[in-house]
Amino acid sequence: MYQNTVPQRKDILAHIKEGQIEEGMSRNPFGGRLLLKGGRVIDPRNHRDEIIDIAICGDRIYQIENEIIPEKGDCVVDCDDLMVIPGIIDMHLHLGDLFEVSTEPIACAAQDGVTSGLSPGAGNTFMAPALLGAEVDRGLPINLGIFLGAPAVLGTRLTTEELILMFQGKLSTEIMSEKLTRNSITNTTAALTIGIKDHMGHYIMPDESIDKIFEITSRAGLLYMSHTQDPEHTERMVRLAKGRPLHLGHVTAAGCGSHGDPVESLQRVLNLINGEQITGEFVTTMLRPSGGSLEGLRMTTESKKLALDALHEGKVKILVSDGQNQATMKGFGDTRDNIPIILELAEEGVLTLSDAVATMTSNPATLIAKETKNMWWKDKVGHLGVGALANVTIINARNHRPVYTIVNGRITAFEKRLVRRGLGAGGWLCKFGMVRKTGVGDLSMYSVQK
Repeated sequence: MYQNTVPQRKDILAHIKEGQIEEGMSRNPFGGRLLLKGGRVIDPRNHRDEIIDIAICGDRIYQIENEIIPEKGDCVVDCDDLMVIPGIIDMHLHLGDLFEVSTEPIACAAQDGVTSGLSPGAGNTFMAPALLGAEVDRGLPINLGIFLGAPAVLGTRLTTEELILMFQGKLSTEIMSEKLTRNSITNTTAALTIGIKDHMGHYIMPDESIDKIFEITSRAGLLYMSHTQDPEHTERMVRLAKGRPLHLGHVTAAGCGSHGDPVESLQRVLNLINGEQITGEFVTTMLRPSGGSLEGLRMTTESKKLALDALHEGKVKILVSDGQNQATMKGFGDTRDNIPIILELAEEGVLTLSDAVATMTSNPATLIAKETKNMWWKDKVGHLGVGALANVTIINARNHRPVYTIVNGRITAFEKRLVRRGLGAGGWLCKFGMVRKTGVGDLSMYSVQK
């Protein structure tokens, strides 16, 4: 009845041969290349905007050429009519710290194209690297790191000098056991962080405590992020900085009217940003037509225009979501708005497409490299050059949706759905770079002999 013979795919798929199971492609393991074919690659760091092929081998960008010919065992992703950008770095994204019991913010972030998220939890203590690091060890679809809460950092018996040494990995085991914790796991992993956040919305610290945090972050090579909403508090923080670096978190919150006139408040904060000692970030959701989440803070039309002008002028160069996709405690933003606002900023002429992509790729990587004094952040993430970690976000620009999320060379999400084989793709991020496993997640399952 049917004239054409449909071939079997015995070179790729498992099948039966002479009464025995043959494993197909898994026998010739896919360890070779993941080819991204024919996409429009937007890579601000490397000044690239062209249709070109990318080959990924293992967890690295291996080759970039006008045409890469597939070989046996290659996995090919057809990127025709799609946009390929460096993996989105969301450097202010609450993950696992707002007591979410019915949602999956980390999984949702991956589905929304995020490849790396830094979580500034108000309750993050020295235990946080071990607790969240264990989650990475058990398998997460994104790279994850944290900011510690400033009050928690000052809540031990360690002096300022000892805290600096601890964050540098130089403090003795004896002092940590006496003054930090009596928990060996916490003591071992405590320094695996990216920075400290003051969380003015939850705690108001005295000047001497703020000065101690500035000393710790500036000398130990950590980011200091401030809760930016009340312009009076922000002016105080900048005054206390005394030339030391400070990053102003969710600056757009000052334009929502919770602490005075929204335009005046936002302008006061913008006047403090100089792009060197004082940097800032805007929340993606607040820049969209709604001005913010319907259930949270919203900018006025006038204050949002002020923010867009600051982006256009280059005063602020970093965007963040500061929010969880399905969170019951919303307030600020949502990862679902990251890709749409990047494209909308370009479409509306606020930024060039390359500059818009840079706000969540090369720009945060550059800032983190500068503050941590670690060029790993600039060399290995935020761009698609050969040798960089293969973190890639692939976008359908027509509907402003992510199509593929690739983390360390593994596809973790496709068409807003998690890819389960990619759930263990993520690594643990800190000022020193990334480790694939902290080891904490295996402690309850294995005993290691040395």
